[in-house]
Amino acid sequence: MARSLTGRTAHISRKLPAVPDLVAIDLPAGPGFVAALQSAWGDGDAVLPVDQRLSASARAALLDQLRPGRVAGSDGQQRRPGGLPVEDGDALVMATSGTTGEAKGVILTHAAVRASALATSARLGVDPDRHRWLACLPLNHVGGLAVVTRGLLTGTPVTVIPRFDRDEVLDAAGPNVLVSLVATALQRVGAEHFHTVVLGGSAPPSELPPNVVTTYGLTETGSGVVYDGVPLAGVDVAVDPMSKEIRLRGPMLLRAYRDGTPALDPEGWFATGDAGWFGAGGRLHVDGRLREVIITGGENVWPAAVEAALRSHPGVADVAVAGRPDPEWGEQVVAWVVPTPGTSPPALDELRAAVAERVAPYAAPRRLVLVRALPRTAIGKVRRDRLPDA
Repeated sequence: MARSLTGRTAHISRKLPAVPDLVAIDLPAGPGFVAALQSAWGDGDAVLPVDQRLSASARAALLDQLRPGRVAGSDGQQRRPGGLPVEDGDALVMATSGTTGEAKGVILTHAAVRASALATSARLGVDPDRHRWLACLPLNHVGGLAVVTRGLLTGTPVTVIPRFDRDEVLDAAGPNVLVSLVATALQRVGAEHFHTVVLGGSAPPSELPPNVVTTYGLTETGSGVVYDGVPLAGVDVAVDPMSKEIRLRGPMLLRAYRDGTPALDPEGWFATGDAGWFGAGGRLHVDGRLREVIITGGENVWPAAVEAALRSHPGVADVAVAGRPDPEWGEQVVAWVVPTPGTSPPALDELRAAVAERVAPYAAPRRLVLVRALPRTAIGKVRRDRLPDA
């Protein structure tokens, strides 16, 4: 059931402890989670949201890795041995979504969280007296949690849904409601039920209604910092002329990683690991993760561009593209396709023709793997490391 929060907590008084602690909140989304967040912040502690879908062993591994001093769960708060303190001013430790490899703990300060809330609300024209946020994405992801913190810090009412449920989302929708969604969720509910849809997570559809705003950001940037290709106020964007890597700088960025790995260069720039370029009007276009580029026959192929071309085929309901080793080409482009229900599965030659026409002949897939579903994270990103063997 959806639960409404007033969101009228623009300032949270803080009682600073001698050594600030990290509190893992192991609770479902809702008023109990928000109350635990406000309590920890009021005590000067930072918060680690725990993914409620994790198995017991995965949950234990997460806590062992990020070392909270306390865990707030359904049975109250429990002290956890081996906890590692945080620094004064730290607000959140977010586990990265980890599309490959082990997740990191991203430390965001109160100043960063507030800067994100204010800049986002200003860009979207949010009026706390007229508008309401709907939080329906997992709160262990920064895109979901930012809806709640945005409401608390700007005094905008928030309705929190424990998990994405189409009927509950539609029940909470309305002409004054703003919501953050991923592409798969948007397809299920439609944009017409909301004032504004903030779309993040995975690559957006090619055609979007005018009330949908696409965002680019990472856990390290405290949610989206580039809206429809234009950075938020206070955010600088640069693209390395050689590597094409996108770099970001601004007040919303992380302070550090939990394990001490350096995050920013001496001038405050964060190297995203994404490739991009500036188009008309200086708008940023994102090609994808640099490590995911497929080099075939000496040509660079970006999975996102090939996936967009393949989705134009009526027989493709969902698709992921990745490279696999090839003795002749170095790598070959492989497409994992979920066929459209009620249609014949698409043939490889048809898909190659679609990509050759829309992208380039060298980007056309050389192998096709038909699957029932694609492995995705909770916010819609394809887990390319979990695609079945081709």
